[in-house]
Amino acid sequence: MEYRTLGRTDLKVSLIGLGTMTWGEQNSEADAHEQLDYALARGVNLVDAAEMYPVPPKAETQGRTETYIGTWLAKTRRRHDIILTSKAVGPMRDAKRPGHIRDGKTYLDRKNLTAALDASLKRLQTDYIDLYQLHWPDRTTATFGQLAYPWVEDDYTVPIEETLSVLQDFVRAGKVRHIGVSNETPWGVAQFLKLSETKGLPRIASIQNPYSLVNRVYEIGLSEFSRFEQVGLLAYSPLAMGALSGKYLDGARPEGARMTLFTRFTRYSSPQAESAIRQYVQLARDHGLSPVQMALAWVNRQRFVASNLIGATSIAQLDENIASAEVVLSPEVVEGIEAIHSAQPNPCP
Repeated sequence: MEYRTLGRTDLKVSLIGLGTMTWGEQNSEADAHEQLDYALARGVNLVDAAEMYPVPPKAETQGRTETYIGTWLAKTRRRHDIILTSKAVGPMRDAKRPGHIRDGKTYLDRKNLTAALDASLKRLQTDYIDLYQLHWPDRTTATFGQLAYPWVEDDYTVPIEETLSVLQDFVRAGKVRHIGVSNETPWGVAQFLKLSETKGLPRIASIQNPYSLVNRVYEIGLSEFSRFEQVGLLAYSPLAMGALSGKYLDGARPEGARMTLFTRFTRYSSPQAESAIRQYVQLARDHGLSPVQMALAWVNRQRFVASNLIGATSIAQLDENIASAEVVLSPEVVEGIEAIHSAQPNPCP
């Protein structure tokens, strides 16, 4: 397993990170513990959670993912073997975001962030979180599949400086080692970095945004921050919710699969998405590659990626995903990927 430095911190994170958002919904507690044991045995050390998980978010399951990690930590005493991350939800700005957590008024202020962190620490059965992230911005932005800035006048938003001041207190108290953002925009990242430099506030170490063969929007405005400011990408949905495996092509809905069970992930099933995914799957097969491993290996090779957050509902999937760290794509495969992307860029933003 390759390890990369996260931002300007002293954390060395595994190239493959373990995503956990199915734990408590599609995966049981025993499944979660088995995945943790297996992933660590294969060299994975980054475990990414969130107070909102599992997904889809529901009041009756909220927090189960962290609870399962906590029971594994209590059982194994392996806290020192993992780099543990979690995320605090932002406010409910539209129907896609959960309203059951703190009545949907989950602003990134002192009251809410303190409640979120303390509850996460309790569920995780740990005294500290290595990387604490803001799950999405406090303000309205073009995220979760939106194609244009919405120009919404929010009734109220918490200033980024105020949020950073709260996070600074968490760091000083030893409850958080480093901080990061998620589903953030270039403007937002610039503001976080500017306030860190001018106000002496904590510096973000990472950006957790979607990134895959069918969503390369990160390259346009955010990758420069990774290069020049050393803010690493924690890439989520690298398989486009499993669509890049090809298992959903031609309307197929395998039993127990994510998009069979849940209908909320429509951006991965549009005609444009289907066309591009079909081409990527065929390219992989033409070169004797697993479509899954080609898609993940392509993410792995990007210099701005600190860790590629994979998710699995079975050990077989987990094994295939982790093994992508050993796959090297030939120049011909890379050229083929770029040709498909040029003809049909970003069908699943």
